[in-house]
Amino acid sequence: MHPQPHPPHHRRRHPVRVWLQPFLIGLVIVSAFVSCYVGLMRDPQPHRIPLAVTGPQLANKVQQALGDSIDVRRADSTAEARDALRHRDIVAVLGTGPHGKDLKLDVASANGLSTTTAVTKLVTAYAHGADQHLSVSDIVPLDRYDARGLAGFYVSFGVTLSGFALAQNVVGLSGLLHLRHRFTLMAVFAAASGLVAAAIAGPVLGAVPAPYLPLAFVLALLAAAAAFTTKMLATYVGPLGIPLATLLLLTVGNSTSGATVGTDLMPSGARTVSALLPPGAAVRAIADLSYFQSSHVLAPLETLILWAAGSAVLLAFRTTKQRPAAPTPHRTTTDATPIAHWADTDERHSAPGNGTTRHPAFTVPPKEPDTVLKASSDCV
Repeated sequence: MHPQPHPPHHRRRHPVRVWLQPFLIGLVIVSAFVSCYVGLMRDPQPHRIPLAVTGPQLANKVQQALGDSIDVRRADSTAEARDALRHRDIVAVLGTGPHGKDLKLDVASANGLSTTTAVTKLVTAYAHGADQHLSVSDIVPLDRYDARGLAGFYVSFGVTLSGFALAQNVVGLSGLLHLRHRFTLMAVFAAASGLVAAAIAGPVLGAVPAPYLPLAFVLALLAAAAAFTTKMLATYVGPLGIPLATLLLLTVGNSTSGATVGTDLMPSGARTVSALLPPGAAVRAIADLSYFQSSHVLAPLETLILWAAGSAVLLAFRTTKQRPAAPTPHRTTTDATPIAHWADTDERHSAPGNGTTRHPAFTVPPKEPDTVLKASSDCV
């Protein structure tokens, strides 16, 4: 016998959508990344930066000279204004010198170099126009190993990226791990990520002067928010969920967090987004814990908890809703090879070791003994 020649192999042509979809997704991500980061840093403009001014006459003059770029808040005393500065209620304090001629500006560089530089330039321009000397002092300086005030941003960026990467892997493990095991994996990883990142940035490198356990708690919430949000989007949206999470968390969230460009220098839309997304909330919480006596840390914590818990609840709801109904005990079918589509979250009937799902209704029942004997007698 001679072997038969194999039929010619014809390559199947994929539809254009198979090639076009990843191409367009990549273009959208790179366009959004460059637009957000470069666009926000291209020409930042101050918008109603909160400035406390002592003295009613000086307050009126500053407001008329600087307009909407400064939000002038009158203070009864310098001590009261400086206390508000240390609690991050304002960005700077402007008052007169000992002899009532020169001007004195107190700033908090912990608010970010972009914001501090902007308010200093505005007040310097006013003092130059009024022919007055201006002296500047830093009341809340940055830490020694956080000279540019970006340590909190890089810590939050790394934690967000780690949560996003974990969720990507968990999406691929949906057929191998039970739902409760996937939830446990993401929760335990979030706690471990917060503890490790806080230890490296705090006690090891000394770049983030926040207390260790509160900092670890904030970072753990951020990791949980990133992981559960990414998994939730992948579950609801499908293959487009991962690119959507990339745009939401890594691109828009980090670029509007307020570290590289202060929120007071952003457009109104970017300021709104910054307060609502997990990266911006984490950056503000880290700054409050590090430099401002945890004065406004509750609002960022609420944002992080809402994202983490809300995404987990939505994910559990969708998973429970997709579970197949219980099969009918005596269901007959004429199809010898039944085909059914089951969600990857049906974990009650998973065969051990192979990661596949088998429904009891598809199990072939064994033949009865009397039926076998009767068939044998008939043949005889």
